[in-house]
Amino acid sequence: MDYSVLELMVSLASKEIRNGDRVIVGQGIPIIAGVVAKMTHAPKCILMTEAGIIDFLPYKSAFHIAESTTTKGFSYACDLADTFTTILFKGYVDVCFLGAAQVDKFGNINSTVLGDYDNPKTRLPGAGGATDFIGYAKRTVITLRGGEFVEKLDYLSSPGYLTGGDSREKAGFPPGTGPSLLISSQGVFGFDEKTKEIYLKGCFPGVEVEDIKKSVPWDLKIASRLEKISPPPEDHIKIFREYASGLILRKIGDGAQLVQAVLDFLMGKGKKKQG
Repeated sequence: MDYSVLELMVSLASKEIRNGDRVIVGQGIPIIAGVVAKMTHAPKCILMTEAGIIDFLPYKSAFHIAESTTTKGFSYACDLADTFTTILFKGYVDVCFLGAAQVDKFGNINSTVLGDYDNPKTRLPGAGGATDFIGYAKRTVITLRGGEFVEKLDYLSSPGYLTGGDSREKAGFPPGTGPSLLISSQGVFGFDEKTKEIYLKGCFPGVEVEDIKKSVPWDLKIASRLEKISPPPEDHIKIFREYASGLILRKIGDGAQLVQAVLDFLMGKGKKKQG
């Protein structure tokens, strides 16, 4: 069965959800990954939105965190503040998913701005609750569909392993938290247990190690034995197409251009000169 890179990314992300996990999902890849997991190998996982909808199976993929499509079968609802204070900060979130515009070698994320903060090339939507999620969730899966690896972030939005080693715990984050996996449009990456530096775990079908190394501006570490990444199962693809058939999952760059266009319009930069 033919599949897209996006469908493979969603399938791989869904496999990071274990049966019984409490999962924070946002729009796009995370919520579809959650649906795939709940309808296949993890029926007892509990999907939650930042807005406070708990234990649901959506009618379709949501366009934002508070969309009514996430109310199907939900167990209960709380407000956004309770999602953070009574669930996340208490250690009840097992896994969350975060997209990124930029990622460095220790899994630190930029989703705020490209270029200088005060005079940016592109202003992005921002971190929202991502800073808290990666700070307190037991595992964080980063998806890099349209973003890039960089030596130095233009802006630190969400903390991964900071400068590596035990720097994250020294900064006060709960032990055992932080990025557990990164899924790009070319392969899957892990984080070294001691140094916390990112390394390549496996390449997508048709992608070579050298192809991936070209997109990484540092000397990328490679697993001693690369995992073989198989195409997504047929049932995963069918679920994806059922729930996301009407969804436009834009790349980070496309979304950034859209946000910038709106900002330019609001600031009057898009007005035509009077001749």
